[in-house]
Amino acid sequence: MNISWMVAYQTIVKKEFLRFARIWIQTILPSVITIFLYITIFGNFIGDRIGTIKNFSYVDYIIPGLILMPIITNSYMNVVGSFYSSRFQKSCEELLVAPVPNWIILLGYISGGVLRAFVVSIAVYFVTTLFTKIPIHNFSFVILITFLTAFLFSTAGFINAAYAKSFDDINIVPTFILAPLTYLGGTFYSIDALPQIWQDISLVNPIAYIVSSYRYAFLGLEETNILLAVFIIVTFIIILFIMALMILAKGIGIKN
Repeated sequence: MNISWMVAYQTIVKKEFLRFARIWIQTILPSVITIFLYITIFGNFIGDRIGTIKNFSYVDYIIPGLILMPIITNSYMNVVGSFYSSRFQKSCEELLVAPVPNWIILLGYISGGVLRAFVVSIAVYFVTTLFTKIPIHNFSFVILITFLTAFLFSTAGFINAAYAKSFDDINIVPTFILAPLTYLGGTFYSIDALPQIWQDISLVNPIAYIVSSYRYAFLGLEETNILLAVFIIVTFIIILFIMALMILAKGIGIKN
């Protein structure tokens, strides 16, 4: 890799890291508090009435999905907020005229989102250990799914930021798309318990495959074909990454 490309990449990643690290009370702490409340309410109060799901306590069953929730939202919001701010300040135009390929710029922003997702996931995981000693069935697979999930939604955040016309527009996708998909993705229940029509609808929900993969990584519980799930996640990443590159190449939201 060209040295100037590496310098540009490191500069973007460092900027992104410092951006969320400086205000960790606003970027990291809210996710920790939210998951603490989720586990307290759903895991302890409601979980005692539900009992076990597929031989796991309810709190153990939902924790993989609960850890995924801040991974999705933080990776997405980090990139969408950062790139939209760059558009607003016109600083991204300087990057585009620099002798750096578009994929380096894109990877820089995405890496920032992935980095924040890992920091948040580690913090949230330690919070879950206060309630239960959840096992880790396959640590390498946990890292893989965390990375793929953060990469996917960081890329989605970049695309949203490019098309957003105002700051309010960047909140539309998390509110009306990500939140419903997350809650319908089997985070708090087993998809097998749903009526057949809703099980069929879940087949087109990428978050359902992500939750199932993460649950397998932690609990060893294979609710869906793991290879198929990873294939679907990677397919979405490739599609969105190509879309993001096309956006940069055409200067959508930047030159107009």
